[in-house]
Amino acid sequence: MIWEELQMYRWKQDEIRNWPLRRAILRGIAALGIATMALASFSGSASAQSLLEKIKNGETVRIGFSNEVPWAYPGENNEPLGFVNAMTIDILKKLGTTKVEPVVTEWGSLIPGLQAGRFDIITGGMYILPERCRNVLFTEPIVKATDALIVPKGNPEGLHSYEDLRDKGLTFVTGAGYSEIELMHKIGVPDDKIMQVAGPAEILQAVKAGRAAAGSGAYFTMKEFTDKDDSVALVPVGNSYYSGLAFLPNQQAEVGAFNAVLKDYIGSDKMMASVGKYGYTKATLPDGTTAAELCER
Repeated sequence: MIWEELQMYRWKQDEIRNWPLRRAILRGIAALGIATMALASFSGSASAQSLLEKIKNGETVRIGFSNEVPWAYPGENNEPLGFVNAMTIDILKKLGTTKVEPVVTEWGSLIPGLQAGRFDIITGGMYILPERCRNVLFTEPIVKATDALIVPKGNPEGLHSYEDLRDKGLTFVTGAGYSEIELMHKIGVPDDKIMQVAGPAEILQAVKAGRAAAGSGAYFTMKEFTDKDDSVALVPVGNSYYSGLAFLPNQQAEVGAFNAVLKDYIGSDKMMASVGKYGYTKATLPDGTTAAELCER
């Protein structure tokens, strides 16, 4: 017992002698913790920077689009081409940045990609439709367009409308996520007569291969095909649509800033110089219909 008590006494004396060192270590740990918390707070503050602040600070903005000629598509070096990208780049310059990073994805992945933070703005020429307004926030319209069918040369089935496809029980091809799918459902076309493919190039191939009697998409895109390939013909259809740039639903400030620039930009000489080479003309300018009206239709 005497030996054990002696050992306990020595241990307590060591503890007393080491208290200053222990206190110093604890103070160091506490200081490190405070510094770490401060750094985390600073990082959190930086990551919370809004898109509009990034633009005004001249930082890089990621624009998302699919390969949709002439709306928005990648060039040989992945540079963003097409009239919607040209307009977006002009507006971003007005707001403060010249830096853009293109992110190309399939059409059906544009809204999910925006929601997942893969890019900051959808520039793919997306039609402003009520079901889309529930997931993204649109700017005011930047273009008014119509749909068109592409059919084999000579239009052997005599197609002049979507209803003709329905009435003749023919197979129709369009892109996954395109507005034409809902339209075909509304007029009574069954799913087994609607072929959904990745995008415009696949629409063209399905028609040329005879797997579909007709394909559909935006007039600009379908006309681009028929201008270059005489094995298919263009059949305009009378549905009018309006496209805008799309943002996350909580980015009202960003949309407001873009809309403020659009007021003077739409139809200006600067805009027409940027978009004219892509086939955009005065005839395709929006007519005053608002995004709010389109979202309520």
